[in-house]
Amino acid sequence: QVQLVESGGGLVQAGGSLRLSCAASGSIFRINAMGWYRQAPEKQRELVAIITSGGSTNYADSVKGRFTISRDNAKNTVYLQMNSLKPEDTAVYYCYAHIAKREYDPMFNYWGQGTQVTVSS
Repeated sequence: QVQLVESGGGLVQAGGSLRLSCAASGSIFRINAMGWYRQAPEKQRELVAIITSGGSTNYADSVKGRFTISRDNAKNTVYLQMNSLKPEDTAVYYCYAHIAKREYDPMFNYWGQGTQVTVSS
């Protein structure tokens, strides 16, 4: 089985920072893209940031210049450094990873359980 375990969420004041981590473990042969989505109450889940195995990144316009995604391939871990947080960043943040469990297996998206980020004004 594959597990993605997130950590680092919490409550912070506007203008503050948080760092999210997500570690993938279990039966993993290869991980391609990893990333973060978020879902605010009564809103659809939206992409926050994505990083490829080669390190290319893409961000939602709403977080560009404030959030930085990175990964440690040796640890199968993806990070999201969030600076200058705003109340509108409040959401449950989910990590995902595009994983093949064995060499010739198809790749699937696996998801973490979500971590709450709350930004107070």
